[in-house]
Formats: sequence, structure tokens, C-alpha cells
Amino acid sequence: MEGDRRRRTGPVGADRKALIGDVTLAVVIGALVVAAAVADGGVTALDAVLIAAGSLTLAAYRRAPRTVLALATACTAGYVLHAEPGALAALPVLAAVHTASRAGHRLLAALAGAAFLVVCGVAGRPLESCLLLAGWFLCAVVTGLADKNWQAYLRQTEQRALEAERTREEAALRRAGEERLRIARELHDSLTHSISIVKLQAGVAVHLARKRGEEVPPALLAIQEASGEAMRELRSTLDVLRADEPTGSPALLVERARSAGLDVELVVTGRERLLPTALDRAAYRIVQESLTNVARHAGPAAVTVQLTYEETELVICVEDGGAADPARPPVSGNGLKGMAERVAALGGSLDAAPRPEGGFAVRARLPVDGSAQLAEGEVENVRDMAERAAP
Repeated sequence: MEGDRRRRTGPVGADRKALIGDVTLAVVIGALVVAAAVADGGVTALDAVLIAAGSLTLAAYRRAPRTVLALATACTAGYVLHAEPGALAALPVLAAVHTASRAGHRLLAALAGAAFLVVCGVAGRPLESCLLLAGWFLCAVVTGLADKNWQAYLRQTEQRALEAERTREEAALRRAGEERLRIARELHDSLTHSISIVKLQAGVAVHLARKRGEEVPPALLAIQEASGEAMRELRSTLDVLRADEPTGSPALLVERARSAGLDVELVVTGRERLLPTALDRAAYRIVQESLTNVARHAGPAAVTVQLTYEETELVICVEDGGAADPARPPVSGNGLKGMAERVAALGGSLDAAPRPEGGFAVRARLPVDGSAQLAEGEVENVRDMAERAAP
């Protein structure tokens, strides 16, 4: 709560400090002009009003730079025509020209400086003095423009630093998620198969005993029950390990890539439908890794992400028009290896290579009904083992 309060009041405090600084600057400029006027021979009431109006209006240059430019030029020009002061009287106009140029109004700033020079010429100032003021106004316009570019550079640098920090955090989270998935796959490969065999053998033995009319041994029933419980607990553990798997869709990845500056087009053909969780996550990861590789290696190239929903397969194709050369195939990194592992785990195929016409292409074929086919195959194996073991 206290941290939120500080965050809410932080910008207000910064604005207040900036306003105090602007008012202080305006007062200092007005004091310098008044001091110069007193040194030149005194200040009348009208002179004091014009000096105060032309100087104190500078305090609002952040909010209304054009209005400040107009008021400071008009008031100071009136003061010059009335009192014919020294060159320091142009200080409020110089400050207004600088701030207007800094805000992006370079033409208005130059016109205001030229108008003030005309007024100085009408007031009878020497040519040398007018040329000196012209040099000052030119410096004010140039320094305002330089200050604007510098501030833009600082903001861009800060934005890049924030983006780099966010990218590092996302990369760390992605690596952690990939490591959890790797562990889950290894557990699945090393344990699920063995436990499934134990459960299958126990089920066949129980089936044969009941088919012969024999009493099923309690130890065999315990093995069958324990193996089933172990399978359920293993699945729960794997679900926990997969809990950090990112959720989303290829369409969301395409939108993010577009917002990052990539020229990406999404094409969906076939009857789009709900996919199994494992298949949906694999498709998300393949598109994500492909777009990441495009951003890293393809440069400013157009990208096409095509999803084809066939009856028994989901075909993912990500193609770019980058600088990849078929004569120099890239070295397969962890990203491509991870995609290959995911596709192989689902019984699909992956082809990632440079295109003959240039650029790179990733094509993955994922069977949609692989899990159903696997379940039917297990049932057939049970039946075959039971028939072979029957007397």
C-alpha cells in the first residue's frame, strides 16, 4: 500500500519540482533584464510591466511553448520600442525561441526571432547589434533542436534498456519452462513405458485367470492397482512440471511479432478446430521459436505463418524471405532441436532448412489423432497377448 502511494505521488512531485524550476528561471531572467534596465538609466512603470510579463510567461513554456513565444516576443518588443534598452533586453525572447525550437516549433521560433530583429531595427539599434542578436537567435534555434534530439535519444536509450531487461526476463522464463518440459519428457520416457508394461502384464494375467475360472492371486491384484496408482501419480507430477508451459495461440504470437516490427502474415486453411493440449502447445512453441529465429537471423524480411488443418494432421509452415542460403545451411541450435523433439514426441515430422529461392522455411506435420491411435494399439496388444497366452 505504501509503495503504491509513493508511485502515485511520484509524478506529481516531479511536476511540482519542474514548475518550481521554471518559475525560478523566469524570475532570474526578469531580474537580469530589470538590472540591465536600471543600469541603463532607470525603469518606468510600463517598462516594469512589459519586462515582468515577457519574463514570467516563460514559466509556462512546457505547457504552451507557442503561446509563451508569442507573449514573450510581443512584450519584449514593446519594451524595446518604448525604452530602447541594451542587448540584454532580448534575453526573454532568446529563451522563448530556444524552448519553442526544443518543442519542435523551429519555423515559429525563427519567425519570432526575425520579427524581433525587425522591431530592433525600427527602434534604431545599430546594424552590428542587430547582427549580433541574429547570431544569438540562430544559436537559440540550433541548441533547442539539439536539446530535443538529445532528449529523444535518452528516451530511446531508456526504452531499449527496459526492452532488453524484459527480453532477458522472458528468455529466463522460457529456458526454465523448457527445462521443466525436458524433465517431464525424460520422466515420461523412462518411467511411463516401464510402468505401462507392468500394468499391462498384470492386466493380462488377471484376465487369463478369470477366463480360466481360477482365483486371482491377491499379489497380482495389488500389482495391478499399484501400477495404476503409480501411472496416475506420474501424470499428476508431469502436469505440475508442465504448469509453466505458456498459453496462447499462433495468432497471438503473430500480433506480438507485428507490434515488435516484423512483417508477419497469418494464413489459416482448412476447418479450424480445438486441438489436444499437447498438440496445441507444440504448435504454439513451433511458431514461437520460428518467429524468434526470424527476428534474430532473417533481418527485415516478410514472414508467412500458415496453419493447415487437415483431417488427420496439422501442418505448420513458417517461411521468411531472409538472407538464408541453401548452399550454406545454418548450424542447428537448441531451438531447432527442441522443435524436433516436440514433433517427434507427437509422432510427427519436421523439416527446417533454407528455401531454394532464398530465405528459411520451417514445416512441421503433427498427427491430430495420434493419441487415439495409440490407445487403440494398446488395446489390440492386450488382446493379442491374452489370446497367445490362452490355452
